[in-house]
Amino acid sequence: MYASLLLANVGIHGCPREGFGLVVPAGGTTEMGEAVKLENFMEWATALGISDSPFINVDEDGLQGPNHPQPSSCLGKSLSISNFPNAGGRGLCAVRDLQKGQLILRVPKSALMTSQTLILNDHRLSISVPKCSLSSTQILTVALLNEVAKGKRSWWHPYLTQFPSNYDILSSFDQFEIQALQLDDATWAAEKALEKAKMEWKSATTIMEELKFKPHYMSFKAWIWASASISSRTMHIPWDAAGCFCPVGDLFNYAAPGEEQVLIGDFTAADTGARLDGEQSDAQSLRLTDGVFEEESAAYCFYARRNYRKGEQVLLSYGTYTNLELLEHYGFILDENPNDKSYIPLPPDLHSLCSWPGDSLYIQQNGKPSFALLSAMRLWTTPTHLQKSVRHLAYSGSPVSTVNEIIVMEWLVKECRLVLKSLTSIEEDKSLLSVMDKEFESAMEAKSALLGLTDETYAFLKNNGLLNDEIIDLPRKAIRSLDKWKLAIRWRVKYKMMLCDCISYCTRVINDLP
Repeated sequence: MYASLLLANVGIHGCPREGFGLVVPAGGTTEMGEAVKLENFMEWATALGISDSPFINVDEDGLQGPNHPQPSSCLGKSLSISNFPNAGGRGLCAVRDLQKGQLILRVPKSALMTSQTLILNDHRLSISVPKCSLSSTQILTVALLNEVAKGKRSWWHPYLTQFPSNYDILSSFDQFEIQALQLDDATWAAEKALEKAKMEWKSATTIMEELKFKPHYMSFKAWIWASASISSRTMHIPWDAAGCFCPVGDLFNYAAPGEEQVLIGDFTAADTGARLDGEQSDAQSLRLTDGVFEEESAAYCFYARRNYRKGEQVLLSYGTYTNLELLEHYGFILDENPNDKSYIPLPPDLHSLCSWPGDSLYIQQNGKPSFALLSAMRLWTTPTHLQKSVRHLAYSGSPVSTVNEIIVMEWLVKECRLVLKSLTSIEEDKSLLSVMDKEFESAMEAKSALLGLTDETYAFLKNNGLLNDEIIDLPRKAIRSLDKWKLAIRWRVKYKMMLCDCISYCTRVINDLP
């Protein structure tokens, strides 16, 4: 089973709910217009040799070979585009039974959008970029905005029309939305992401001025959109740290990696995009069952990560992330994320007693303290003169003694309760979400539903100018803020639930001790 997603305005990797904001006029486009753009995109992708046939044979340039005429569509042999309302929105569906490890999509190198391809085909970019001192991601951001500004003149236009108009990554949060996260770690991550985006934008203004960008494309809003596109849509390639945009390949929705994910050292093959060395049989058995650029075929190849039945959504795992990290880089959270974790304040001297890194001392998604946290806590609660004699027990994951285990569990319960006490309750948050999940038709309706509920709802109305009775229609800014606010509340609910589950776990351990 794939994890269901909690989404705001936009789904994952190519799941737009509105028109492409930097191309179409404000107000979006009709469903018919979106259908036409999708049809044009699919024709464009097919002409480039993108195919979901595991038997396709192509020339070196990535186009159909002379003995293999161009198919009517790049999809239909293994996959089709479908809508999954409760699991990511638009995604890819299996049109037949698929076997784990089977090739299900191939995107030729010539169809990948990279900094290199954008620069080589634009004279002004090719002159300006070598003179600037920007990171690879900044260069791709500038190149993307430059391409978008061309509109229909861009060779990539059919693909660019499939980009979402908005993203809900942390760097797009304003101060109200950041504070709605409530937890210090989360607000710090959001503020850091926003500050980083502003610094990168400011340092890139010189080259954008040199390229004579129109004010619309030089704005911070445009920069956030472009950098969010890169953060949430690009895939790893070995020759550019910024990654590449992969048409059709970025239609896959996300699945959190499970225990079946092959690990290579400290990284998964999905993270590095690396192929495994060794004999062919070993490489075949350990081959990445997601997506990877393959030098020998000069294409990005996608493999079924598990067996799929006809009609199921086919998913892609592109890394191990907590919900906060998913929100930071992709703009969504998972309802059930096995890789989620929460942190609580720990004694300052605890770290000096063990070799465990700080980020390994956490509470797991199911509420159980991590192996490292339990080991460190058992050692910390042991009297100093006895720590050496019990260190082997603590490091092996075994309880030191019944009394020690009770002290550890009671300490964790106390700290979890202290954190929860400083925040709004889960019940309050869920009650607020039930009000916010109603589709507000006007500013007056939103004001009527939210005014007087909590200080937070008043702050939202004030932050978006909705206390003014003269405003009739709900402003676009308020709608976007509402989406991100709901994401923040849903994130903090999941975080608080982990702490509550930890309290329950520790209480059970204490009750089960002899």
